[in-house]
Amino acid sequence: MNKKWAVKRLTVNLTTEEMKKLQSYCASTGRPATDVIRELLRTLEVDNAENSEMKTADSTRIVGNRSKSQ
Repeated sequence: MNKKWAVKRLTVNLTTEEMKKLQSYCASTGRPATDVIRELLRTLEVDNAENSEMKTADSTRIVGNRSKSQ
């Protein structure tokens, strides 16, 4: 099976509780954290304008970044 490798690397800072939750889930499912995080990202809903911009190779997007006043 030929996998398409990631183009960019991401570092995520988690709280101790978030990390425990992720590790527990990974241990119970036998899945690596990378796969779990990718699956969660794929389930995010974004509007069509954001989605089409995200398809470009050099696009950097912050999903769900809205001001509190909206």
